[in-house]
Amino acid sequence: MGHIKKIEKQTDNKFLNLYHIDFKDRAGADRDYYFVSRRDEEHIKIRTREMTPEGIVIYAVTREEEPRLVMVKEYRFPLDEEIYELPAGLIDPGETPGTAAARELKEETGVHFTEYEGGESFYRRPFCLVPGFSDETGTAVFGYADDLDGQKDNETSEWIEVVLADRNEVQRILKEERVSLRGAYLMFEFLRADNKKSPFAFLEGKTE
Repeated sequence: MGHIKKIEKQTDNKFLNLYHIDFKDRAGADRDYYFVSRRDEEHIKIRTREMTPEGIVIYAVTREEEPRLVMVKEYRFPLDEEIYELPAGLIDPGETPGTAAARELKEETGVHFTEYEGGESFYRRPFCLVPGFSDETGTAVFGYADDLDGQKDNETSEWIEVVLADRNEVQRILKEERVSLRGAYLMFEFLRADNKKSPFAFLEGKTE
């Protein structure tokens, strides 16, 4: 839109970097803005304008008459506390969101993942996560959780507790605990799901 005059990379870290934007405001004054990106300087979305997702969030339910939702209770450094989330991770080069979800779920929880591919495709579009300070986009992957007693492979810098939550527990967590926003919205869908039809019926996108 012509507001930006110059973009400069401020840091040189492996996973996340700070960028400075020199821009003119509506009154014509020179101003500064800062954002972070997982991408290198040539591939930040300001330059590429594309929406390829960097990461995934995983909506996995058990194959039971009353399915349980796979969640994690994970320590997060910016909060210095544990927070309830849905499993998530980054997409490695050459991976699809589905293969990344299977790898991440196995690593974080020990659970085997079978992707559900039905429903409307727009539920799996990449969406912006925190556009006020990052260009990162992510996509949701849906499927079934199997082999619930599998072996986890967490990094030594990760503190992750696996939680298999039924409707009552999901509701309690939403009422009482710290929860990530994208996790919370998918938990709302879990509470609304009609399991007599399918735990993924909401992906049909019907507005009745």
